[in-house]
Amino acid sequence: MREDGVRRLLPEERQTPIARKHRALYARTPRAGFIQRTFGLWMCLDAWYADGLPREVDLDEFFGFDPPGKFHVGELGWCEAAFLPPFEEKVLEDRGETEVVQDAAGRGVLCFKGRRNGFMPEFVSHPVHDLASWEQVCWRLDPTTPARREALDRRVAEGLRAAAEGQMITQNLVGGYMYLRSLIGPEQLLYTFYDQPELIHACMRRWFELADAVTAYCQRSLSYDEVFLAEDICYNKGPLISPEMIREFLFPYYQQLLTNIRSRQLDRERPLYVQVDTDGDCRPVLELYHEGIGCEAFSPFEVASGCDVLELGRRYPWLVMQGGFDKRILAAGREAIDREVDRLFPALYERGGYLPTCDHGVPPEVNWRDYLHFRKRCLEFR
Repeated sequence: MREDGVRRLLPEERQTPIARKHRALYARTPRAGFIQRTFGLWMCLDAWYADGLPREVDLDEFFGFDPPGKFHVGELGWCEAAFLPPFEEKVLEDRGETEVVQDAAGRGVLCFKGRRNGFMPEFVSHPVHDLASWEQVCWRLDPTTPARREALDRRVAEGLRAAAEGQMITQNLVGGYMYLRSLIGPEQLLYTFYDQPELIHACMRRWFELADAVTAYCQRSLSYDEVFLAEDICYNKGPLISPEMIREFLFPYYQQLLTNIRSRQLDRERPLYVQVDTDGDCRPVLELYHEGIGCEAFSPFEVASGCDVLELGRRYPWLVMQGGFDKRILAAGREAIDREVDRLFPALYERGGYLPTCDHGVPPEVNWRDYLHFRKRCLEFR
């Protein structure tokens, strides 16, 4: 069987260096060298440019970020349901200095007039309340929509080029909790688990049907290396719903999807990793997701919620960690940054299975010169 990156992995010598590094990360290879990337600079760039960061610089080159070693197929949502067509974005209500805007996910969002981004959104309504309202929106999650297939064809073509370099192929998608929250709303959802469990299962059946159909379509041409769930199941004090609810309302759909994906792999010998992205204190769910769906990778390990990647790496030898560098320390200056780098990085470099980034997007309180210092320290462990 030919080694084409799809039916069989490329040999290491034919993989790009960063592709080899990504595979070493998931294999938890000691001393393999840290992947150099960022969680995200979207919150801080305006402040940095105002403070003298040259606008003409190539940020990847300036901060020493690696080129891609992983390809995200996408097309299954991330923070919201993968509606296609999306809802029309329009003004629903004028409130003087503010306005309520319907967003692409069908939610009413309170915005400042003339400013739709750059602040925490305040949602005043969501599209799903009961089975009747669900029936009004679920058609937007039809896997046979022609435009969805056209988008997938483009992504598969790009994925084939990435596979030919040995890159990891990741199917990223909105997780069940994040999906339900975008449909029903964070507070009302908690009541709905108790009051309308049939609605939760109806929504999750459609989540599964769409995810299963899309992955089956892509797997005619691609082999997956990872399924990456945007879950946000945790807050600063732990999970937002109980382990029993996770097992009842989420895991059956996850387990069936993963079983189906594994059964369709063109490369039957390839390991399939599972990653969960959740904010907050993920410690109470690490073993739950590991035992329930075989999840080995988590991100971003928010330190203010009690997550210490050094401690967790020692406790769970199977764990792959991305994130975990305290954003507050990044804002505290170079001496504080050096102390934390020296505490974390040598031990995690020896352990393997760690990708260092800020524990969320980099906030504007972080000085870009200090962030550059942090990045230079990261490059010492390349």
